[in-house]
Amino acid sequence: MLSNCRIFEIESFLDKRGGLSYLQEGRGVPFPIERVYYLYDTKAKHIRGIHAHKKLEQIIFAVSGRFEIKLDDGNSSKTIILDKPNKGLYVSPMIWRELTPLENNGVCIVLASRKYEEDDYIHDYKEYLSLVG
Repeated sequence: MLSNCRIFEIESFLDKRGGLSYLQEGRGVPFPIERVYYLYDTKAKHIRGIHAHKKLEQIIFAVSGRFEIKLDDGNSSKTIILDKPNKGLYVSPMIWRELTPLENNGVCIVLASRKYEEDDYIHDYKEYLSLVG
């Protein structure tokens, strides 16, 4: 499962005015976007996330600042640094994630495949391990 999660380049254009990056369904986003949310005014080393989703897929990218994302599938884990607005991270369902801002005041955007559904969340790591068991 962890092998499904990957960093990818977000389509971007750069010129003397700066950069423009974009995501859209079918080009960079492998699912219909049902929800967009973002973290801001983040505090360095204050961990966010700390859960898994049963069905939800996500694309995560840092608009500003640096974020460490720990991904875990119950057998192995990997840590990814998001620090450029033209790099996205795809996270598949049933992956435990912990997102840690590495500096204050970062902004991180998440594109989600589903609307908010509390019963899609797994907040307890032991429960998560028994489900992926």
